[in-house]
Amino acid sequence: MDKLLVRGGRALKGHVEISGSKNAILPIMAASLMCSGEVILSGVPDLEDINVMSEALTILGAVVKREGDILVIDGSSVNNCELPECVSRRMRASNLVMGALLGRFKQARVAYPGGCAIGSRPMDLHIKGFKSMGYEITEEHGLMAGRAVSIAGKETMLDVPSVGATENIMMAASMTPGTTIIRNAAREPEIVDLQNFLNRMGARIKGAGLDAIRIEGVDRLGRVEHTVIPDRIEAGTFMVAAAITRGDIWIENVVTEHLQPVIAKLGEIGVEVLPWGGGIRVVGNPYYHPTDVKTMPYPGFPTDMQAQMMTLLSTVDGTSVVVETIFENRYMHVPELRRMGADIKVEGRVAIIKGNQRWEGACVEASDLRAGAALILAGLYANGETQIFQLEHIDRGYERIHEKLKNIGADIERMSVS
Repeated sequence: MDKLLVRGGRALKGHVEISGSKNAILPIMAASLMCSGEVILSGVPDLEDINVMSEALTILGAVVKREGDILVIDGSSVNNCELPECVSRRMRASNLVMGALLGRFKQARVAYPGGCAIGSRPMDLHIKGFKSMGYEITEEHGLMAGRAVSIAGKETMLDVPSVGATENIMMAASMTPGTTIIRNAAREPEIVDLQNFLNRMGARIKGAGLDAIRIEGVDRLGRVEHTVIPDRIEAGTFMVAAAITRGDIWIENVVTEHLQPVIAKLGEIGVEVLPWGGGIRVVGNPYYHPTDVKTMPYPGFPTDMQAQMMTLLSTVDGTSVVVETIFENRYMHVPELRRMGADIKVEGRVAIIKGNQRWEGACVEASDLRAGAALILAGLYANGETQIFQLEHIDRGYERIHEKLKNIGADIERMSVS
């Protein structure tokens, strides 16, 4: 077991390069199962979730090789359509192999997924989409089993714009005869990246990034090379790191358009965000203004940035309000922030924050991926020493974050705990 040791009080300054998007690469890896040849993916981050998905693909029969940030997946030898619970429960995105397997092999058995305990991510919308196309779905003993009965493209209306359901239905529909239309589809940049990847393999998909996606089913998907988009949540986390330490960071390998909700909120409180050398420069100020944040599906403020923004607002004089609309259990970082000096009151999905600049380091535990990022940010701000445990959550989504922070002036180190 490892821990992070953070000594706060330093303004971060320098250059950081953002890794490829975790939330984009995982569905793309799942979609690689649909390829009858070799898939070459570039810009793949070194993350635990990537390792787990690679293991899942290997169990299903794919050959997965990695060299640096290049991942090569050969799906020609896939011979198994069942993903066991021992793998599924280690990662939320494991359910995405369902759509890929149904699309290519017209059958699948996948255990319900695990991952961070931030709230329920029910499969009902995924199942609704599969059933609308003529796949029979049964649920038994923690498994979802699906098989083609009388399949044809169909129009599906999602009750909410679920990212996972949109991705899963897109994959299954790509190799289902006829035309499928997903209405009220999720609009995240990762959906667009999945469309681009599938289309390069030979799929016929239009509309990703809008609320209606049209998919014309094809018989075969072939070899492709693809570079994953930058991770907008990692970029947002470093933007908040610059702001909370009152630093000055140049962030490279970003798509500015993907970061507009975060840029807007940082601007509201007084952080300066500037285009800079093909990336962005984030300059902190001594004094900020409080503001209110409400998480929403893209292009609204991302739920994956809620914990980080709450940490920043907790250091700003005045009262701010955060409303979490996506997940019902995403305030588990609040008790840990309170240990360090935050004044936060939670009422249901609403958090009321009274800014307090008197923070002290403490021993804290990451309850989930983004909570872990929030605690690192808190440690960078607080006086004294902060020890952060349960790093397995952070390792799921941030590539060597302690090294990147150290390179821009943070006093941070990772060490083993006996």
